[in-house]
Amino acid sequence: MRKKLNEKSEIDKVDLQILNILQEDCRLSFRKIADKLHISGVMAASRIKNLEDKDIIKGFTVVLDPVKLGFDLTAVIFIQTEGGYLKDLENELSQMANVIALYEITGDFDMVAVVKLKDRDSLNSLLKNLLVTPHIKKTMTNVTLNVVKENFKIKL
Repeated sequence: MRKKLNEKSEIDKVDLQILNILQEDCRLSFRKIADKLHISGVMAASRIKNLEDKDIIKGFTVVLDPVKLGFDLTAVIFIQTEGGYLKDLENELSQMANVIALYEITGDFDMVAVVKLKDRDSLNSLLKNLLVTPHIKKTMTNVTLNVVKENFKIKL
């Protein structure tokens, strides 16, 4: 079982440098990362493994261009739930293929989902399914007109 990171102090300057390098290109070899930081390849590998064990690095992935793949529509859906069912609905919605982000929020709504879809018909179908989902009281949907910034890199 992986340990949870309890304090920010558990990572040092070299770990932060490794994280920045990996955010730019996670395909780099341990050797290339080590060369950039003037450490050994074994040390780079060990530190990356440690960051994975601490659940700071949750995985390695590729960033796709959704528009070039036909997912031209981005929508932000605010969802109000019935009391006591938030976790169940979060589990259900987080499994939906087109939901790329799901957040618990404050205010009049309980959570917000960001979805990528191919067209308005797909959005219409998704919203109709949400509205008949037990324990969802209300939704409010905003469709994006233009994606100004979409980046999950964190400045460290």
